[in-house]
Amino acid sequence: MQLKKYTDYGLRILMYLASRNDNKLTTIREICDVFDLSANHVNKVVHHLGQLELITTKRGKNGGFSLSKTPSEIHLDYVIRQLEGDEPWIDCYSSYCVAVPACKLRGLILRGKEEFYQYLHDYTVADLMTGSGAELATIFRQRLASAEA
Repeated sequence: MQLKKYTDYGLRILMYLASRNDNKLTTIREICDVFDLSANHVNKVVHHLGQLELITTKRGKNGGFSLSKTPSEIHLDYVIRQLEGDEPWIDCYSSYCVAVPACKLRGLILRGKEEFYQYLHDYTVADLMTGSGAELATIFRQRLASAEA
């Protein structure tokens, strides 16, 4: 399984916001500069994270966004499930699959998917920052500084 870029961007944005120790709002441009991403993609992900109430957004001249929950309240299984969508990982009902009546693959994949999410439920955005949070913050600041230069 491979996560969509959309989900990857969402996780990166949450990590970036968790690395911030100030109360300043982050902008789309800032995220684009740090991760070298398209503003169009970042806009969509930020909008979705806002709908999920993981971030608070403020529109306008001095607008931006910030985490609306503490990093320890944001479980990875929830973020990934919401950003990926809960689509099946395998398409057993496509026209090319003739094994459906006797195949056990769908059940195994479904069970593996749920175990994957159950495993990730034990981890939060805060866990991604533990031990490396200061290092990540430094990396993010350096990337931002070099983009602004």
